Amino acid sequence: MRLAYETWGRRAPDGSNAVLVAHALTGDSHVAGPKEPGHPTAGWWDGLVGPGRALDTDRFFVVAPNVLGGCQGTTGPSSYAPGGRRWGGAFPFLTQRDQVAAEASLADALGIGRWAAVVGGSMGGMRALEWAVSRPERVGALLLLASPAAASAEQIAWSAVQLHAIRSDPNWRGGDYHDAGPGGGPAAGLGLARRLAHVTYRSEAELAARFGRAAQGAENPWQGGRYAVESYLDHHAETLVRRFDAASYVVLTEAMNSHDVGRGRGGTAAALRRVTAPTLVAGVDSDRLYPLHQQAELAAGIPGADRPRVVESPYGHDGFLIEVEQVAALVRELLAG
Repeated sequence: MRLAYETWGRRAPDGSNAVLVAHALTGDSHVAGPKEPGHPTAGWWDGLVGPGRALDTDRFFVVAPNVLGGCQGTTGPSSYAPGGRRWGGAFPFLTQRDQVAAEASLADALGIGRWAAVVGGSMGGMRALEWAVSRPERVGALLLLASPAAASAEQIAWSAVQLHAIRSDPNWRGGDYHDAGPGGGPAAGLGLARRLAHVTYRSEAELAARFGRAAQGAENPWQGGRYAVESYLDHHAETLVRRFDAASYVVLTEAMNSHDVGRGRGGTAAALRRVTAPTLVAGVDSDRLYPLHQQAELAAGIPGADRPRVVESPYGHDGFLIEVEQVAALVRELLAG
């Protein structure tokens, strides 16, 4: 197994200043910094990491691994298996617990016995929670953003349609398409999955305000053209297809569907009581994918948490990525203790 990661700042001799940042579904280890070779997009939380910022690299050693099963350097379906062939459709089913076990191995290799804090949003919040429940002695503080204690039926349903779109693409080939050559993979299926997902990431009010019923430029939707909102979804689909592997999307989506912190632990309430770290839980007021009641459940059940914080944003679930100033205030509050 190979685990790709990035770091910022300098590790204290005893590793006590290390902060783990866990990325979301199509994120990666590139939390901060410009677009560069190996990183097709700029850092997804760039405003949080650096000297004097909320994750102050003059004080903290910030670590961001690319998740197991991903496609940005860490072992995943596009990697070569021991037999010399790519894993493809034979890549094993993963849970958040498997991914945290891989991150724990990284922490061991870096000489970090206990994180000063673990921070994550969406899928990253699932892993952050799993860290605090499964290894409470290794988490000094915890920030959970826009994530649940367990994936709900509706969340699994949204994901199921996306998975079906990818697997229905003739170029899926059971996940064994990586050596098919340019254009030989399930780009159409992944694009459809991304279009659907992106609607759940934003709010109805934002889409109405930005696009309404406007046509895309000179196109006429009544004569085969597109509405502006369709062009917007096309853009996000095309961008993801260029940088992300469809099989990784499948593996990570299934891992999100499997998320249930109470599984095998006596239920959600019993599992949350295992958390010993001071905890901040926050949600986005317009999030229709991971609604606020899920964060309220976390805040009520974790002994070191109090009330759920609310990020005010018109952007829906993506508000946890976009509202950097509000998230920075939460990080500063968490790390001030």
